[in-house]
Amino acid sequence: MFDKILIANRGEIAVRVARTCRRLGIRTVAVFSDADAHALHVQACDEAFHIGPPAPRESYLRAEQILSAAKKSGAQAVHPGYGFLSENADFADGVGHAGLIFIGPPASAIRAMGSKSASKALMEKAGVPLVPGFHGDAQDLATLGAEADRIGYPVLIKASAGGGGKGMRIVREAGELRAAIEGAKREAASSFGDDRLLIEKYLLRPRHIEVQVFADTRGNAVYLFERDCSVQRRHQKVLEEAPAPGMQAARRRQMGSTAVAVALAVNYVNAGTVEFITDEHGEFYFMEMNTRLQVEHPVTEMITGLDLVEWQLRVAAGEALPMTQEQLSIRGHAIEARIYAEDAAKGFLPTAGVVHHLRQPQASNHVRVDTGVKQGDQIGVHYDPMIAKLIVWDRGRGAALRRMQRALGEYQVVGVTTNIDLLSAIVAHPAFAQAHTELGGLDTGLIERHRAELIPEATHPGERFVALAVLSELLGHEREAAQRASQSGDPHSPWHATDGWRLNQDNHHRFEFVGVGAVVAHYRTDGYALDLPRSQQQVSGEFVSDDTLLADIGGMRVQAAVVRREREITVFAFGTSCRLEVQGGPAQVEDDSSGSLAAPMSGNIIQVLVKNGERVTKGQALLILEAMKMEHTISAPERGVVTEIFYAAGDQVKEGAQLFAMDSPKGNAS
Repeated sequence: MFDKILIANRGEIAVRVARTCRRLGIRTVAVFSDADAHALHVQACDEAFHIGPPAPRESYLRAEQILSAAKKSGAQAVHPGYGFLSENADFADGVGHAGLIFIGPPASAIRAMGSKSASKALMEKAGVPLVPGFHGDAQDLATLGAEADRIGYPVLIKASAGGGGKGMRIVREAGELRAAIEGAKREAASSFGDDRLLIEKYLLRPRHIEVQVFADTRGNAVYLFERDCSVQRRHQKVLEEAPAPGMQAARRRQMGSTAVAVALAVNYVNAGTVEFITDEHGEFYFMEMNTRLQVEHPVTEMITGLDLVEWQLRVAAGEALPMTQEQLSIRGHAIEARIYAEDAAKGFLPTAGVVHHLRQPQASNHVRVDTGVKQGDQIGVHYDPMIAKLIVWDRGRGAALRRMQRALGEYQVVGVTTNIDLLSAIVAHPAFAQAHTELGGLDTGLIERHRAELIPEATHPGERFVALAVLSELLGHEREAAQRASQSGDPHSPWHATDGWRLNQDNHHRFEFVGVGAVVAHYRTDGYALDLPRSQQQVSGEFVSDDTLLADIGGMRVQAAVVRREREITVFAFGTSCRLEVQGGPAQVEDDSSGSLAAPMSGNIIQVLVKNGERVTKGQALLILEAMKMEHTISAPERGVVTEIFYAAGDQVKEGAQLFAMDSPKGNAS
């Protein structure tokens, strides 16, 4: 076994790898960019080396910098994590040339499976079922257009060299093809350094099921069962679970043995994932093989009781697989939710900012949190906006769903908008909750199909949340008054008392919240009487920690966390959260990501699609902005004439920056 390894990655996967190494007594070396100097993964490792500026192309994608750090540190092996260089065959070769061991598959296997086109051609020869499509070398628009016509719309365009939804577009008709190809090529080149594409028939109600495989250097290979990863947005996974709901034993063996055959066909070694897509009739087709550890590997660990990173280390050190296929079994059910900094109501737009408050569910045998983010960290624009992975386990799927619902309700984040409410809504929705029955609707279109229910329009905050926010403010005032009183030199002065006494008047406080209205709180000896916009409530309570209070609202006892950040008050209670804005001060500027002329977030301008003086129609694409590894299109909010363009391709812009000025029939829209 190794004495020291370098982890060529960042964030939660680097922290997770370091955790296993620490348990095994292996020393770890981290690498970090300027943005990650104080990151959790740096703190989790024994040593750390700086490798460059925040942009991945100048740091985490610079193989020579990482290998230099590995040699300086005296590491014997390199663990690539996932993303970045994890599926880069040249990097794997470079690790070997440097006299180190790559904790992953051989470069030949990465090359064989690294190109989706080449891998599908290989699988076709091996008799593995494939979705109808085009996987050829020709990449000109005419060829791709002709192949799309042959396959029949709708089609799916995919980056040949990568995954994670990058460089992927659904094209429903021929008129959309050119723009989709251009966008997919740009995104693929940015994410993977390779703009080659393939085209497949787009299945209308597919499920995404993947099989975890493992192989050693001695010819042994096993499958560690399957994961269902069908719940997706923007072609990226949001919820994963193991085993797949409704999977029959015979189909499991069939898919598992096929996955092992795929691995053996390329002389695979170490951890890998064979991804399949299934149609409405249960037929499955090979999609791709990810030659690395997957983001969602924890659900496999939870149902098998194994540590897959330990398996990776042992296989890389030349040991045989720890178990045979016959020794492997499934125990219970596990679900993973990816906590992202993103705004689901604005098209899943990533959000950047400082995590001012972070409280995670308590870890146990049933609940696990894998994260690379701590309170006070900055969620920046250079990396994927995932904050953490929340994983739960229980004896059955129903119990695991209840565990997940409770754990999501205990997850608290203030400072950036997250997808926690969306995840809670999905877990509770019948289409997901009943996925194992005929009433379920588990497929990759679940979120979009039920979007109105899962991402509802903003509603008036419940008055219980308003009452808790007001009570927290009042208790805060009481606490401050008590502190002042304790410093008073005259204990007999009426100003020394903190009992709410006022001369010749009722003691009351008035609060104003945006979109709610006024709330008047009257002091009572046993608490406060609140005049809310639509009701009256008697409230009382006390702080049990700095931001957690135990409250009584009209005879109902509830524990809540209330976090104040400038004018914003966030209340966590009843298994969910609510944000309130205190009235007063400068008004906040609302942005509309579907048609604003301002940058919805900081990023890099990829392409300006219009010219000065050009007449545009409502919804017409004006500019493409790249941020957090995804492209975002800025569209015209209405018809008009572009009168000024403030930025050009290649420019960096900050969130809120005005991109265009435009004259419209209603007046100047700048």
